[in-house]
Amino acid sequence: GVCEHNHHAFSLSSPPTDSVVEDGELSTVCYRPEGLDQLLQQTKFTRRELQILYRGFKNECPSGVVDEETFKLIYSQFFPQGDSSTYAHFLFEAFDTHKNGTVSFEDFVTGLSIILRGSVTEKLNWAFNLYDLNKDGFITKEEMTDIMSSIYDMMGTCTYPCMQNDAPKEHVDNFFQKMDKNKDGVVTIEEFLESCQKDENIMQSMHLFDNVI
Repeated sequence: GVCEHNHHAFSLSSPPTDSVVEDGELSTVCYRPEGLDQLLQQTKFTRRELQILYRGFKNECPSGVVDEETFKLIYSQFFPQGDSSTYAHFLFEAFDTHKNGTVSFEDFVTGLSIILRGSVTEKLNWAFNLYDLNKDGFITKEEMTDIMSSIYDMMGTCTYPCMQNDAPKEHVDNFFQKMDKNKDGVVTIEEFLESCQKDENIMQSMHLFDNVI
């Protein structure tokens, strides 16, 4: 298949030549030596994992930060069968916690740590922030439709051969009905957490975390 050889958006393998300096490498390359210790505390990664992630990150982004175009490029290689640009845009905004148009290694690893190792609540908070496109603390039906459509676009027709164009909309109507407990037309973080934690199916059918990274 197309995707088999490329399970990670960031290539974490490195040429054998640099294995000699493995442990000393990070402190010299690192923009500031105390960064690693701080990330060890803030994330659920080990020192070794952080070093490997950092190397992969620097490989893809020698400048030490990713802009949105680079992010889109990486995703387009990862999902060649569909159009991932809209989803990559939404995802970029979720990673760009400082709202400065770039994702630093810290931003990236902090988000990744939640997605891969966070508690259910942490993951759901992260997902809520992703779905809340204008970051006003509420998810509207439009926002949910936009993000669902972007996921369908990204996965391409080869993944969902039987999906019609109105599939994302039906999907969303279904979720929204379940989540919007007080029927005021928006989903709050409380409603989101409660619905998702109570209903395994919502978590699964939102594909929340299987294709994010």
